[in-house]
Amino acid sequence: MDRDMIGDLSILLAVADEGNFTRAGHRLGVSQSAVSHTIRRLEDRIGVKLLNRNSRSVTLTDAGERLIATLRPSFRQVSDRIEEVRTLGERPSGLIRVTVSKPAAQRILWPVASQLVRDFPEVTIEISTDGRLSDLAEDRFDCAIRLSEHLGPDMIAVPVGPPLEMAAFASPDYLKDHPLPEHPEDLIGHNCIVMRHRVDGGTYDWEFEKDGEERVIKLDGPFILNDSGMVLQAALEGHGIGFLTAPEIEEAVAAGRLRRLLADWCPPFEGYHLCYSGRRNVSSALRVLIDRLRYRG
Repeated sequence: MDRDMIGDLSILLAVADEGNFTRAGHRLGVSQSAVSHTIRRLEDRIGVKLLNRNSRSVTLTDAGERLIATLRPSFRQVSDRIEEVRTLGERPSGLIRVTVSKPAAQRILWPVASQLVRDFPEVTIEISTDGRLSDLAEDRFDCAIRLSEHLGPDMIAVPVGPPLEMAAFASPDYLKDHPLPEHPEDLIGHNCIVMRHRVDGGTYDWEFEKDGEERVIKLDGPFILNDSGMVLQAALEGHGIGFLTAPEIEEAVAAGRLRRLLADWCPPFEGYHLCYSGRRNVSSALRVLIDRLRYRG
């Protein structure tokens, strides 16, 4: 494919985005007639009609739809790589806004962020540890650190931590007065401390698996919380059984203040990921944060 073909394809993409030759010309800084001529030339070279034209707008033919479906990700990838190269010579600077849970902030983000701002004084990192799952675009965050099950479909995700296990747990005082659960279904008879990650969403269902058998249990109890630290506190005070990642309870378990339950029903899964929108340019500051956080196993 020669240079002219690449240029013609970029004009086709602009026409598809704008739905109009004139608007595509304004976007590209060329005349409407130049755009129209380029599309005719492209169709002649390919040997198939790519656009349906009328007096008001243009639409893609089936062949045009197929071609555009291939062009969009390819051109986006090229644009992203150009942006990466452009920022290689820049000294990282500016603000990075990150939304992250408290456990991930403490264990994963903070050690890296603390050193990064020493190495690059021009970088500022804003860390929000709100327990809810924030919308990156709506809340104007540059990135989020989340478990893989909470990643959005349009997000680019980079692993930033090792595999994890979920853990059910309770205090010895609670277990004195309640039977020890031996199967996930036994939890239904217990007081359980549940979480709601979104104000407008349902409570979090507890998932278990053993020897190919899967169980998803919807539970209730005395509290519905949106912060894992509060779940831990409620369990320590004997209010019921909690369900968090294993690292969040390891100190309390080691000290005998909590007992882990149903461990054989909690296999490892992919851990935390840093995610960001694939539709926006990545700043030099965010790029260096991603590189330093990336988990390399």
